[in-house]
Amino acid sequence: MADVSADYSGIGLTTYSPSNTTVKEKSDKLGQADFLKLMTTQLTNQDPLEPMENGDFLGQMAQFSTVTGIESLTKEFNTLSLSLNQSQALQAATLVGKNVLAPATKMTLTDAGQSVNGAVDLSASTQGVTLNVTDANGQLIRSLNLGSLSSGLQEFSWDGLNDSGKAVPAGAYTFQITGQNDGKTEVLETLLNGQVKNVAYDSASSGLKLNVQGLGNIGFSDVYRIG
Repeated sequence: MADVSADYSGIGLTTYSPSNTTVKEKSDKLGQADFLKLMTTQLTNQDPLEPMENGDFLGQMAQFSTVTGIESLTKEFNTLSLSLNQSQALQAATLVGKNVLAPATKMTLTDAGQSVNGAVDLSASTQGVTLNVTDANGQLIRSLNLGSLSSGLQEFSWDGLNDSGKAVPAGAYTFQITGQNDGKTEVLETLLNGQVKNVAYDSASSGLKLNVQGLGNIGFSDVYRIG
């Protein structure tokens, strides 16, 4: 018996496979033509002695108009959403090569002794603000006393040196800022600066992601400041 699975690609033919066969699925949605046909059938078969009231007829028409209107609005919103995403992508593309400030606690240094810039946004004046830098092993390598800071965006800079004054090696480091309010020590949100390498669209979250040097991927909506 001949082998029916032979390869016929050399003569421009492909073998049959259920996987590449398209089956047309029956739609379960009621379209305008279906609705009019149903209404005509209903009017034809109604009891002559008890015909459909005008109010009932108009009510069914109104219901169909409402559903049709909602479907139309849904299509319009989908089109608008696509347009906004494209516009946002064009805006984000201009960020490549620029520095952005975003919430982050970890940064990977590519060079020994690489400096790091960042900021903390304070809602009120805070005392005893301290920046702690730890290495990949969780060891505290530098503690900077930033003192008392007023409310607003307050920037800081780490020179890439440990407490002994030696340049730290390249690698991953964690940054934590604490401050004292009403005698209690609180962990404050840390913002770090990084350069945007490229921009990508994340289909899972339906949003744009910025690939930032040292910080990894961050959401476009999370960018606190540009430049």
